[in-house]
Amino acid sequence: MIDLALLPAGLGAVNTPVPVSVYSEDGEVDAGALAEATFFVPIYMGPPTNLALMERMPQLRVCQMLTAGFDNALSHLPAGVILCNAAGVHDASTAELALGLIIANLRGLDDAARDMSQGVWRHRRLPALADKVVLVIGAGGVGQAIRQRLEPFEVEVIMMGRTARAGVRGMAELDAILPTVDVVILSVPLAASTSGMVDAHFLAGMKDGALLVNVARGQVVQTDALLAELTRGRLRASLDVTDPEPLPSDHQLWSAPGLLISPHVGGNSSAFLPRARRLVREQLERMAVGHELVNRVS
Repeated sequence: MIDLALLPAGLGAVNTPVPVSVYSEDGEVDAGALAEATFFVPIYMGPPTNLALMERMPQLRVCQMLTAGFDNALSHLPAGVILCNAAGVHDASTAELALGLIIANLRGLDDAARDMSQGVWRHRRLPALADKVVLVIGAGGVGQAIRQRLEPFEVEVIMMGRTARAGVRGMAELDAILPTVDVVILSVPLAASTSGMVDAHFLAGMKDGALLVNVARGQVVQTDALLAELTRGRLRASLDVTDPEPLPSDHQLWSAPGLLISPHVGGNSSAFLPRARRLVREQLERMAVGHELVNRVS
């Protein structure tokens, strides 16, 4: 389900045009179009019912996600269908938000916004991002975009990935590195190896007063373990994603001290649409001429 602006220009000029059907998010889905569909773009951050449409597409060859994460599509993906994610589409937006969440939390901008509504002027000295040691866990596109934006802020950036390589430390060094850093940023995909990765042991390894920033997936962090540390006042956190999500209005996270929450908006900025259009256009053109698709999920 995509809008007309996402359609590639000049597909008729290629040897084998790819038919594309266009629906609105709230419109009726034509059963005949579903029966003929070969390329599907689910609604960005859409409901499970949208992904379930794949089960009614017997000719489907490709599902092109508009998110970097794809775990929510796996249970609906028919056998033999190629799944592609949107790696690269959200790098700029998510990296910007990560920096915003760090600075807002360290400099108390959320507190200042609340003070405004009461006409309260609180002048105080708060931590700067400058001179901090920042650990970015997840050295893919988002992680590298975060690193590039962090470097002008006079910080030391440590990149960490699943395996060690040039410029990237391996996860085997995590326990040794955690106590030395001031800010930990999570930008890993959700997988069996990362689900619940930030547990009580992980958090206990962080230094007193350190800041945890999650722009990955909510399930990467064990919520109860984080709540315990926040309630003690030992750690701070900024979360763009939570577990559960959406976060219920009566959840304890809303009132946890030292916590700033944004409602999973890391990738959803004005930078998203032009990059999404370019990706879908490229994929359709590749498919039309029989070229290998990019961002294929193994």
